[in-house]
Amino acid sequence: MTFRWLCGVLRVRGKTDLLLVFLFAAGFAALPVFALLPSLWGFAVASAVTYAVDEVLHTRAPAFVRRLAALQLTRTMRFAVRTVMLLALADRMGAPDAVLVAALAVFSAHFGLVILYTAVHHAIRRRRVLPVVVRNLDMSGAGIPQSPPALLYRRFLRKLLHLDLPAHAGLLAALAAGAWQPAGIGFVLTAGLAVAAVAALLGQLRRARRTPPDDEVIAELNRQLAGYRPEVALYFSFASVSRDFMYQVNMWIETLERLDRRPLIILRERASFRYLGRTSIPVVCVPKADDVAQLELPELRVVLYPGNAGKNVHMLRVAEAKHVFIGHGDSDKLASSNRVSKVYDEIWVAGRAGRDRYQRVRHAISDSAIVEVGRPQLSSIRLHADHVPGPVPTVLYAPTWEGWSDDDCHTSLIPMGVALVEKLLAENVRVIYKPHPLTGKRSRVAAEADRAVRELLRADNERRDSRDAQEAEAAIAAARPRLAEIQARLGELSGRLTGDDAQQLRDARVPAGDGEAEWHELRSEWHRLFWESRGPVRHQVILRQLPTLYDCFDQADMLISDVSSVVADFVASLKPYVLTNADDLPDEDFRAAYTTAGGAYLLDRDCTRLPEILRSVREPAHDPMAAERRVLKEYVLGPDRPTSMERFNTAVNALAEKAAAEQAERLGEGEGEEQRVVVGA
Repeated sequence: MTFRWLCGVLRVRGKTDLLLVFLFAAGFAALPVFALLPSLWGFAVASAVTYAVDEVLHTRAPAFVRRLAALQLTRTMRFAVRTVMLLALADRMGAPDAVLVAALAVFSAHFGLVILYTAVHHAIRRRRVLPVVVRNLDMSGAGIPQSPPALLYRRFLRKLLHLDLPAHAGLLAALAAGAWQPAGIGFVLTAGLAVAAVAALLGQLRRARRTPPDDEVIAELNRQLAGYRPEVALYFSFASVSRDFMYQVNMWIETLERLDRRPLIILRERASFRYLGRTSIPVVCVPKADDVAQLELPELRVVLYPGNAGKNVHMLRVAEAKHVFIGHGDSDKLASSNRVSKVYDEIWVAGRAGRDRYQRVRHAISDSAIVEVGRPQLSSIRLHADHVPGPVPTVLYAPTWEGWSDDDCHTSLIPMGVALVEKLLAENVRVIYKPHPLTGKRSRVAAEADRAVRELLRADNERRDSRDAQEAEAAIAAARPRLAEIQARLGELSGRLTGDDAQQLRDARVPAGDGEAEWHELRSEWHRLFWESRGPVRHQVILRQLPTLYDCFDQADMLISDVSSVVADFVASLKPYVLTNADDLPDEDFRAAYTTAGGAYLLDRDCTRLPEILRSVREPAHDPMAAERRVLKEYVLGPDRPTSMERFNTAVNALAEKAAAEQAERLGEGEGEEQRVVVGA
């Protein structure tokens, strides 16, 4: 417990990181001691340790480094402390005044040049921040200059501060030899390299001044959009965009790519580009509302919104288009029947359950505004009839996150997650644990429960027969190089651009269309290798984008989850699933409150029902909820025919035609009014 508490306080992840932190602290604590003794060799070792460990911690424990910066122990401050201690050592060892003055002058000049370099770097960066960032459109006509070389531009402070190494090493060598030539050589190298770096960056500043102004960049973007003529847009904004939120966009990409009409993705936060999935669809990121208003989209007819956000109003004011809330999953949460949805022209839900959910919100949404389109994303999920069970039952535990409120039953992790996993392990089942990406972001208690569950699964894997464990580790190690190779290639095929705004805009190109088949083949191979190497009995904790949630569905015999869209999606498989009833409501009340409970087994907070529930997996003939699941699937997700993709595409086409007809009618009325004014004149 103390170890975990200490890791949490220091923001490190394990014993190795904790050891590095202690080495780091010991090295800096030893510097003044060895400087005042004085001890040349002790100081040299402590200084080397602080240099090396500082660099390693930036890679292994960035959260710890950020905590140091919050305490004003920034990288620059740490370098300054090391330099002051070196000067104190030189004074204590009787270095001549001329050497001390030269050292002080060189180190002061070095820090001054660091400040100047930083100012020039910021000036370049400001000029290269553009009003838009683009993917899959050719913006070469904007005339954007090349980014400065990475050697000068990226992680510049780390490189520039380390130019003090020649001066440090030279002065230490001089103190050891009693001859001052090494110090002079080190001083000249440090000062010369720092001056050369500043001069080189000043040359890059002159190039950066050729960056076109914002209005020219937007004008070029509008020329490209005029050539592409988008008809449908997916619009997304979130106040704190990260990988955790971008699933709301990524889940719709493949559906957009299969539409009859030309799609466009509009993002509002720059960080979005880092986590956007692979797509051939043109993507435009426009952070400022004024710039959104300058986008020329005359043929845009339908705008799709996967989330409710304040910045949605900047697009909702476009009167020529129809605005549709499509959400990011159907669930029985209040967010899936929000009164805010009244601002949209239509709300698209998966099935009848979504329509009924909105109708329960009195005076909120008219029935005619709700369209049932299914869930196109679920077409790849393996059906229960096609599933081949493993040697032990596999349970996917996928709790939702704690939400924005303090309701501890929003997620089952807090009131019952740890006890649930303990009982699953006692029942000798394999657990695949996939928490919601936002788990623990708001609640410390949820984060602690999440860590406890992971530790339970890790410890249970270790308790298994050592021979099996060794074979499993060997299989994982054998597959790791190929998995890494596939992921690297997937990264190359992703279409993601690197560099700052200007460089991404400069590199944006119209996609050639190749690579899609390879992308899908590699993702299939990755998933196959991953599960084969892990074996059919070891527990798995899934935290990254791969393997996907739907691939975890295919591995599981049963799902245990909370009230969330995960459950509604799992219904498509027709496999048994369990809803956690952490408040221990009567079954009738729980099923009446939550639509997806209609085909679920309900699990009480103490998990006393778990052994009986697991019979539906161990004894498939004993599955009393099977018939209810079949009925619920159509109610929640709609019929199998026509397919969800066909229904979604039809809805887009119908609404686009309606918007075009209304636009033509408005134009006709405007022309008629103009003619009446002319005749009257």
